Parts: sequence; C-alpha cells; structure tokens
Amino acid sequence: MEIRPATPDDRDRIREVARATWHATYDELEAETVDETVETWYGDEDLEAVMGRPGTAFLVAEVDGEVVGFTHGVVRKDEGDVVRMYVHPDHQAEGIGTALHERLRADMEDFNMNRMRALDLESNDDAREFYEGLGFERTDEGEVEIGGESHTEAVYTLELE
Repeated sequence: MEIRPATPDDRDRIREVARATWHATYDELEAETVDETVETWYGDEDLEAVMGRPGTAFLVAEVDGEVVGFTHGVVRKDEGDVVRMYVHPDHQAEGIGTALHERLRADMEDFNMNRMRALDLESNDDAREFYEGLGFERTDEGEVEIGGESHTEAVYTLELE
C-alpha cells in the first residue's frame, strides 16, 4: 500500500471510491441522492480546488497501483478537520483507513494543529467505531443537508496536547 498526495489525475477514482462507499454505508439515503451528492461534492473543479488549498492535505491510498481510499483534512488555526475519509468497501478492514489517518494526522500536525475533529453522519456506526478506536470522543453534533433533507452529523474530537 502507498499513501501519497492526491493529484487531478485521481479525480475519477476518488469519485468511484466515494460512490461505492456511500452506497454501502448510508442505507437511509436513496441511490439517486447518493449519486447526485457524489457528483456535486466530488466534481472535478471542487476536487482540484481543495487539493491545492493552503492548510489542506488531500491523500490517496493505492493498492497495486489502484486508488482504494482517500482522505481530506483542513487546518484552521490550531484545529484540524477530517473532512473526508473513505475506503472502498472491497478494501475495508485492511488497515487502509488507519494508515490514511496516521499520514493525515502527521501532515496536518505540520500546520501546528493540536486538536483534530472528524464528522460523519450519526447513522454511520462503522465511522463511530473507527474514530473511537483511534482515541476520538464524540463531542458534538451538527446538521448537514443531503438531497434536500437534513441529517444529523456526529462530531468526534481528538485532543493532541
């Protein structure tokens, strides 16, 4: 497995990983809603814009030359947010998510971060177990609109100091 910075050439595969993960994870969302959301949130221009933004780390995990996971983090002041963390369902439970997290954390600590937050839909039990297994604690919740409907997001926090 190789963890490396994402490039514009990775956009199609990033969308494929996001789409497969969303379909496998978020049972409460209609298939059409998932597809529309992935096309909106992971469009070419949006992905390229975040890949080059200061204070941002956007990483992909490759297995045998194929992108099978990705993560995107942003640091503001002393707090880093894990904006995205996905591993293709065919490659989950192989340590890829943990490797992505460790590299993202290291890259974001270079920006003087001392706290990490991760957000995911409250319904995602696998995300809860993943983040809690890394030492995060659930500290808050918020709302996100997907497909014109409001969904509760769980906020997980990891204090680094």
